[in-house]
Order: sequence, then structure tokens, then C-alpha cells
Amino acid sequence: MADAGQSYELLNVENVPAYIAGRPALARLVDPARITRVREVGDGNMNLVFAVEAEDGPGVVLKQSMPYVRVDPDWPITPDRNRIEATVLAAHGAAAPGLVPALYDVDETRHVVALENLSDHQVWRGRLNEGLRDEGVAGDLGRYVARVGFGTSVFGLGAEAHKAGLAASVNPELCEITEDLVFTEPYIEHEHNRILPANEPDVAAYAGDPGVRTAIGLAKLAFMTHAEALIHGDLHTGSVLVRAEGPGVARSTRAFDVEFAFYGPVGFDIGALWGNYVLAAARGFALGDEEHAAWALGLATRTWEAFEAEFTALWPERADPRVYGDGVLAAYLAKVHADAAAFGAAKAARRVIGFSRVTDIETLPEERRVKAIRGVLHAARHLLTRPADRPEPLFDRVGALLSAAAS
Repeated sequence: MADAGQSYELLNVENVPAYIAGRPALARLVDPARITRVREVGDGNMNLVFAVEAEDGPGVVLKQSMPYVRVDPDWPITPDRNRIEATVLAAHGAAAPGLVPALYDVDETRHVVALENLSDHQVWRGRLNEGLRDEGVAGDLGRYVARVGFGTSVFGLGAEAHKAGLAASVNPELCEITEDLVFTEPYIEHEHNRILPANEPDVAAYAGDPGVRTAIGLAKLAFMTHAEALIHGDLHTGSVLVRAEGPGVARSTRAFDVEFAFYGPVGFDIGALWGNYVLAAARGFALGDEEHAAWALGLATRTWEAFEAEFTALWPERADPRVYGDGVLAAYLAKVHADAAAFGAAKAARRVIGFSRVTDIETLPEERRVKAIRGVLHAARHLLTRPADRPEPLFDRVGALLSAAAS
């Protein structure tokens, strides 16, 4: 039943079959009489998610948004975010086919989207936490960001279509969440911040560093004003599904949960991945698995190289080559790389200071968690304030800082 102030019925395990029967597009895909199992599988902060299995056929996933944050009913938020997600999935599916879930149906009245059932995939963060190495995923994600970053930008669309896409994808409420949780709250006293006593000096040194605060302010400004492409907006290892290759089964990578998407800086998606690779590496160092930690940090290079190669390969298809020559390409790639470093720092730091922690760090014993958090903050500070002409590769120093903090 609907809660007070809520004008539509929420899905549950019991009423999902009837809901499917009432949606012709879904009833053709999944015969309600042959449904064998309905599971609530949503473990995120925002939505109800149900996986539906049938005797024959692929099944379906139903994702419903509520007019409040799932983990905090006192925090109101627009349920229209699922309509936005459907719009984005269609655009991303066209630009990067096979790298996002297929979209089957959109119910704007009850704020439900029906998606490809990827129950044979696993969330990448969990596999990384287990020390598993899914080769190829980082490269897939670099190509995904490149194809979306080119295909939905002025380079791929031309000026008029780019402006139309921007107007159709305005997402102010969810953008404000990112602006607050990533770029503001970790740098002030706020009720969302949860800091272990042993890490209070680390947080104070990080958040109080004038160089850090300036870099974060500029990163927030770029996030709010650089409408380059229809970016994912929340591309972390928990919003990536992977399936390992097996007998008769192809390897697969899918980015999902695109409800935070908007026209923003392409470097934000790269940076979000980089920041989560830092978290995965911090976990590895904290557990004494330096080999896995080094592998996790190496994912940053794999993602970047795949992004750069794919974007460069797409460059000859640009809509307006008159002044967008190869020099523009080189300068733009350099800008995306610089943006990614700052955004990666912000995304990593918020996960160890502010709201919505990650299992990479939170499942560590407290003594090791303290050291991992310290390392993440040292790494974030380096990414934000490093000299531009530092000769070593970007993540060499990050690894050294994480390793030293864990020892």
C-alpha cells in the first residue's frame, strides 16, 4: 500500500506477478503463470529491485523508485528518477551496446522500469573484496565511458542534438545529492560524517588542507558546470555487474544504476572508477595482500588506456571537424585525465568520511580499517595537490602511500 504522501502502490514479492500481468510488454516477455520465483535483490540506498524468474525465458528485473530514499524514509526525493534512468539507458544502450542492461518497459505512473535480468552476473565490488580478478572489466568500462562520452557529446551529436539531449536529461535533485555528499559534507561538520576517533587527525589534516579545499571547490564547480556528455554519474564498482567466462558462457560487463546520470564532465565517470580502485587497493594493503592491491591499482591504467584508445578511434566520426582537429583531441584527453584525478580523490574520500560507506573498508577489523582510511586520505590528498610535472605514473605514489599507511 502507499505510504502517506505517496500516490502509487509499491511493489512487493507477492504482487509482482499481478503487476507483470497488467503490463502487456512484460506479459509477452514473462508469462505470469510460469513465474517460479520473485526475489527482492535491491541492496542500494535508493530503490526497490525485484528479480523475476520463469520456467522458460530470460526473466526480468523490476526497479521501482519511491518518493524518498530507501534507507532513510525521512529524506524525500523525486520518484521521477526512474523515468530519467530509462531515458539514459536508451541513450547509453545506443552508444555502448552490450555494456548496460537492456530496457524492456517504462511505467511512469508507478515509477517502474523493467530491465534485462542479469542474475547470472555478480556485483564487481563483492568479487574484488574476495580477492577475485576479473580481467577485462576495467577495459570494458573505459570503452563504455568513451563511447558514451563521445556519442552523447557535441563531438558525436553535433551542436543542436547535444543541446536537446542536455535539456532532456536535467537531473537537479540527484545532482544536488552528489554535490553535497561528495564535494561538501566531508569538508565540514555534518551529521552524515562518521569518523573513527583514531582517524580524526587524518580527516582534519585532509579536509583542512588549503590546497585540498581549493581543488575540491574547483572540482565541484566543474561537476556543476561542465555539461560535456550524458555521463553515468555514479560509476563505482558497486554499480558494475560482471560475469566470468566459463564453458559456453561469454565474459560480460554491465554498468547499471544510471539514475544519477546527467550532462556533466566525462572525467567524473573515470574518476569514480579510479576512486573505487583506490578503495579496493587500500583493502588489499590492509589485509597484507600487496599483490592484489597492486593489481587493483593497475585497473586505473587499464581503464584509462581503453578509454583513450576508444575515444581516439571514434574521433574521425566527429560531427564538426572544421576546428576540432587532433590538437583539440589531445588537449581534451589531457583535461579528462586531470579531471579524473580530482574526481577520483573526492569519490574515495567521501566513502571514508561521509554518508554511504563501502564494504571494501567497513568489513575490515577496526585496527586495519583505521590504517586503510588513513591511506585513502593520504592518496586523495596526493591526487588533489600533486605537482603537475611529477614524473612518475599517477598511481605509483598512490600505491606507496597506501602501503605505508597499512604497515
